[in-house]
Amino acid sequence: MKKILVISDGDAGRHFIQRAIETYTSENIYYIVELKSGEYEDANPARFKFYEFDPTSLYKLANLLKMEFVQVIVAMDSQVDTENSIKNIRTIKKQLRIIVLNNWKMENEDANVVLINSNELLASRLLDYLPNVPVIAQNVGIGEGEIMEVLVPFGSSFVYRHIGVIEQKNWRIVAIYRNRKLVMPSRRRMIQPNDLLVLVGEPSVLKSVYRAIKRELGQFPEPFGTNLYLYIDMNVVNHSTIEELVRRAVYSHKKFKHNLIIKIVNPGNIEVIQYIKSYLSTNVKIHIEYESKNLADEFHHDIKYYHVGLVIVSKEMFANHSIRSTLYESHVPVLKISDRSFASVKDVALVLSDNKDLEKVSATIFDISEQMGFNMELYNYENEHQSEIEEVIEHYNNLSTIFSKSIKVNKITENPLVTLKKKENFIQILPFTNKLTKRRIYSLFSTDSEKLYYKLDDYHQIFIPVQL
Repeated sequence: MKKILVISDGDAGRHFIQRAIETYTSENIYYIVELKSGEYEDANPARFKFYEFDPTSLYKLANLLKMEFVQVIVAMDSQVDTENSIKNIRTIKKQLRIIVLNNWKMENEDANVVLINSNELLASRLLDYLPNVPVIAQNVGIGEGEIMEVLVPFGSSFVYRHIGVIEQKNWRIVAIYRNRKLVMPSRRRMIQPNDLLVLVGEPSVLKSVYRAIKRELGQFPEPFGTNLYLYIDMNVVNHSTIEELVRRAVYSHKKFKHNLIIKIVNPGNIEVIQYIKSYLSTNVKIHIEYESKNLADEFHHDIKYYHVGLVIVSKEMFANHSIRSTLYESHVPVLKISDRSFASVKDVALVLSDNKDLEKVSATIFDISEQMGFNMELYNYENEHQSEIEEVIEHYNNLSTIFSKSIKVNKITENPLVTLKKKENFIQILPFTNKLTKRRIYSLFSTDSEKLYYKLDDYHQIFIPVQL
C-alpha cells in the first residue's frame, strides 16, 4: 500500500479530495490534513484518513510524518501557509516528493518539489475549446504534444481518404471517434467529416499534420511552403527558351498569388539575365549565383530559407538525373514547364494505377485545379487491376462533391499515354515517388505509366510528394 499525504485548505483542495474518493484504486491510502475538516461522500475509511490541524505547525505535522509517504500533495489558498507547510515537510523529510498547487508566482529550486501553475492549467483547458487549435494531452506521456486530438472539418484534405494511403512517418492515427463512438482504425477505414482523430507522434510532426488536416482549398503551395521558386541552371537550360520559361513561371506566380524567387546558377548570357531582371518587383525576387558551389546543398538551403512550396523547372532540367534526384530529396512539389503554352491549359490529366498514390496527393490536386481553373480528367486503363482503381475513383468522386469540383472519368482500352498524346494541351499531375528518380533507360520496358512520365515530356507536368 502506498501512503499519500494531502494537505488541503480551500475549494480546490476539497474538490481534489472528492475526485480522489471517486477514483477507485485499492493501492493507495490517503492521509488528509485540513484546517477545518469537510464532509465527503462515499469516503472509504480504510483508504481515507482525515486529520484536522494547522499544517504550518511543525510539531503537529512531525507526528504524522513519522510514517513513510511516497508523495505529498499541497493545495492551499494561502501562499504563506503553503510555503511554511513545505518548509516543515523539508525539515523532516529531505527527499520526499511534494506536488504543490501554485496559485501565485512561487519559485523553487528543489528538484523534488513540483509546482503546478493553476493559471497555466486553466488557460490550457480553455484553449481546448478554441476553434482551429489542436487539443494536446496534458497528463499522458511527457505532455509536450506527442498525443493530439483533431476534429476533421467537412472541407478537410483528409476527408474520404483511406487510412492505409496516408503517409504516416513519425506519427500514427491510433483512434477515431465517430458519433461519440470509438472506431478502431484500419488500412481500409475511410475518414469521414467530423471524425475526431487521436494522433500519436513527434510533437513537431503532429503540428504539421494538424495544419494539413485543417487545410482547405485555396492554400496551395501550403502546407509544403509559401513561395514559388524558379530554378534555372544556364549550363542545362536552352538559352533560347529561358525567356518563355520565365513568363510562364510569372503567370503561375500570379495565379497562386504567392511570391516568386528566381534563382539563376551558372549565369552565361547577359542579355537573358537582363531580361529576367526586368521582372524584379516586391513580389518577384532574383538571386544570381556567380560562385561555383555545391549546387545541391545550395538548393536545399534555399528551399528552407525561402520556405519554398513549389519549384519550377524546365523539361531539360527535370530530365537531368542528378537534378531530378535533388528535386525529389527536397520533398516539395515540382512544376516542370514544357515548350507549350501554359495559359491555354484547361485540363488536368490523371492516369490511374493500382498503387493508390494518387489518393495520397488528391487534396493537393484539387487545390491546384481550383486555383488554376483546370478541369479534372481521370484516365482508367481497363487492363489494370480494377479493384484498387475503383477505390481511388470513389475517393475522387467523394472529394468532387465536397469541393464542388466536377471530374470526368475516361475508361480506355489503349495505353493512356497514347491517348493523352492525341490531346492538344493539358497538364499531367503525378505523385513524386522514388521510382521517378531512376534513370530513364531502366524503365524502357516498364508498363508502369508513372515510370514512363517522360513519354509526355512535351506537356506540362506537376510532381507532388506523397509524404506529408
